[in-house]
Amino acid sequence: MKLIVGLGNPESIHIGTRHNVGFSAVEHIAGSYNAGFTKGKGKFLAAKISHRREPVIIIKPMTYMNLSGHAVVAAMNFHKIVRSEILVLCDDLNLPLGTIRLRSKGSAGGQNGLKHIIECLGSDEFPRLRIGIRPDEQTLNSFSSFVLGKFSADEKTVIDKVLPVCCDAALDFTINGIDHAMNNYNKPII
Repeated sequence: MKLIVGLGNPESIHIGTRHNVGFSAVEHIAGSYNAGFTKGKGKFLAAKISHRREPVIIIKPMTYMNLSGHAVVAAMNFHKIVRSEILVLCDDLNLPLGTIRLRSKGSAGGQNGLKHIIECLGSDEFPRLRIGIRPDEQTLNSFSSFVLGKFSADEKTVIDKVLPVCCDAALDFTINGIDHAMNNYNKPII
């Protein structure tokens, strides 16, 4: 069994924001299987799918981004899933828009959801898929207002092309592992 986690903030005002692209990605995965999200055994919403006979739990923490670790640990404990069998999908301000980056471990890189998951797990050794949100050649006056802002129409066009690739990469991870997914999907999409 694998666990796919999309990071975001739960309130409706955050729908369509750059910081919630992790939610958008897991909604895309669940939607491709016509799977709906229901209340999980913790502060998260969960959807269940089977990909090539591999059971997959997909969650959206309802704890807000900065406390995502609580939901991840609750889901891991309930489903008896180890760190190597989770994949966390989140936004990354350091990656250009239209880029994804899979890693088997690493630092939070300034992403507060990843930071809290690392704190709660006591380790940075878990797979993650970072989704680039930084537009080319844009100087940011406020990182906070940028990541909490909605995608522009042009950015949305790019993200709409990225989400199916995130879905494919996550599903590749569930069957073939993080190394295979990294070899196949760590390249520019746009």
